[in-house]
Amino acid sequence: MSNTRNNTGTVDVDGFKYDWQLHREPQWSDDEGWRGMSIRLQQQDSQREALLEFPAPKRLMKGLPRGRLQIDDPTVCRAVRSALLAGWEPMSRGKPMIFMVDAEGN
Repeated sequence: MSNTRNNTGTVDVDGFKYDWQLHREPQWSDDEGWRGMSIRLQQQDSQREALLEFPAPKRLMKGLPRGRLQIDDPTVCRAVRSALLAGWEPMSRGKPMIFMVDAEGN
């Protein structure tokens, strides 16, 4: 059994395929404290990306050691829907849009 992380994937939301990849793991920032992980999201055959930022895990804020990140397809699907509801238009042009989501992707 391999010990690899699942840092990329593809999900199907409402008939469209979205590719995602881990953009940043949780990290400490001197200015902001703990920052959560973020994933880069792009609809296949589109131009505009979205960056979805998750909150920092509570275990890090309590001083506990880092655990392995768990990103599953249902969480990514909820995050895609949240970004679309918040105004992300994957077929438009421009800089990546940044969205904050909760730990469940809502």
